[in-house]
Amino acid sequence: MTFEATAPAKINLTLDILGKRVDGYHDVAMLMQSVSLADTVKLTLTDSEDISISCSDPSIPCDSRNIVYKVSEVFFKVTGIKNTGIEIYIEKVIPSEAGLAGGSADGAATLRLLNVAFDAHLTDKELCEIGAKVGADIPFCILGGTKLATGTGTTLNKVRSMPKCHIVIVKPEVSVSTKEAYSLADNRQGLKIKYTDYCKQMLYSGDLSGICSTLHNDFEEVLNLSDINDVKKIMYDCKALGAAMSGSGSAVFGIFRNERKAQKCAQKLKETYEKVYLAVPVSNGAGVI
Repeated sequence: MTFEATAPAKINLTLDILGKRVDGYHDVAMLMQSVSLADTVKLTLTDSEDISISCSDPSIPCDSRNIVYKVSEVFFKVTGIKNTGIEIYIEKVIPSEAGLAGGSADGAATLRLLNVAFDAHLTDKELCEIGAKVGADIPFCILGGTKLATGTGTTLNKVRSMPKCHIVIVKPEVSVSTKEAYSLADNRQGLKIKYTDYCKQMLYSGDLSGICSTLHNDFEEVLNLSDINDVKKIMYDCKALGAAMSGSGSAVFGIFRNERKAQKCAQKLKETYEKVYLAVPVSNGAGVI
């Protein structure tokens, strides 16, 4: 028997790094948004007693390094359910190493599928607790929508949904070292503005232009990469209301009120960049089809 789920990507409307904790992790404040750009994950029950993974993208590891493998192991350990054998296939659409939580989205979709396939009847809260053991973004990818994330990113609270808009997402070739980015953020001097608070106020007002004026990412600020700035310049030249890097990068998103302008921007970006996507905000996280 085969089960299937969608795995939506996320973007960060804001990402404020508040400080390093004694356990080595960082406290953050983020406003996160699910988008229609999504992978598809299929789970087939077998009698092999193994966890077997395959993926449409040959660059993705399909062994115990894969987040899907890790969440599967934790699921069986926490629930006490015996793994009678599963095969998982990932149809990748979300670019990897982009700050779009592609791996976490696949992990979230896998937990949804395991919950159904093995009749575990776990609540969303319980699924999020399992997911958090593997990756900080997995709980958000399970719930989706528009959320305020605090603590290490796993404490989630509802906020008003993102207004209707059109989103252009670009993944430039530049790679980002998350460790280096955190180190640069830790060494910042001077007053730190908490953009998340301002963006949350704009969300509650429903003012798309106001939301776009408060987009911010501390990683983008401390890294100051020319590739990111180049993409943003094209987006603003194409009349984006706002643009920012997502997560630890290097994907950049631009927000448009008008679909036609978003399409024209995507066409312009495709002259230079290979990985360009059109999306809209969605109110759901990973879900079984």
